[in-house]
Amino acid sequence: MSDDLMPTELLDFLPCRTPQGWVAAALGNERLLMIDHAQCEKKAASTAMSLMYRYTSRADLLTKMSQLAREELLHFEQVVTLMRERGIAYEHVSASRYAQGLREHVREQEPGRLIDVLIVGAYIEARSCERFACLIPHLDDTLAKFYRTLVKSEGRHFEDYLELAAQYADEPIDERVAFFGEVEKALIESPDSEFRFHSGVPAAA
Repeated sequence: MSDDLMPTELLDFLPCRTPQGWVAAALGNERLLMIDHAQCEKKAASTAMSLMYRYTSRADLLTKMSQLAREELLHFEQVVTLMRERGIAYEHVSASRYAQGLREHVREQEPGRLIDVLIVGAYIEARSCERFACLIPHLDDTLAKFYRTLVKSEGRHFEDYLELAAQYADEPIDERVAFFGEVEKALIESPDSEFRFHSGVPAAA
């Protein structure tokens, strides 16, 4: 990965880099990579919309999540268009353990629940961009160009999530950020039985 593709703040935020075993698996499975990437964009838009419906009195959250949802849906459309051009049909695939592995640690009571959901969102967004950057040097020109636009447009989304978390928390969020960082690192670096956009190290690697 060329670090100059990524904001320094993003690389400093993530607890580890993507293992090369995942990169190799991704390059050998473009079809599943693109299908799951499309699903990730759709899920990101859905998460933003869910936050808007649940926290209707949070003006800054409503504005940022509305902007994010529109952007993620546009990227979903763009991924599906690229898939169609490559003869890849969009279909449902099972979710990876990554997002659920983070969300199972979200607190139930407010405002802890909101803070944790926002921190989890920050990690998912940051990891997505880091993985785009990992793949770019190995991709064909069309896909590499598209992923560069994603890194540029989505590279600050994680900061939007963190800023909202800090704004709405009634105490510093550093400990929760560090906690979820450890969970995220374990999910990324441990063996995974199936390949997905956010999966860990391929079990056969």
